Amino acid sequence: MTINAPVESRRVVCAVTPELYEDTALLLADRLGCEADYFSDSIRFTRGEWDYCLTTTLIVYRRTERAPDGVRRPLSDLVPVWWEFHTTGPEGEVLNDFSFNELKRYMIP
Repeated sequence: MTINAPVESRRVVCAVTPELYEDTALLLADRLGCEADYFSDSIRFTRGEWDYCLTTTLIVYRRTERAPDGVRRPLSDLVPVWWEFHTTGPEGEVLNDFSFNELKRYMIP
């Protein structure tokens, strides 16, 4: 895409649905595990004819919860240092309306 491209060529083609945020959040949570405080990698997956790829570097904040049955360290915040979310369909890569803040809503209660 060129900087001087007409507005209509820069329009969002792929809307990121709640289900897609859920899928991405579950895959990212699985990769973060229970202890990671830093993450830098890509998560790739396919749904139907579409391929998705979240590439990100994150600082992972956790809180400590103590209970009689043990100690947990759930997420308290995710701070993206950098991220990209790519959507690729049958015609190639297209723009999307992905929001990292929206993804965080699916990951942090």
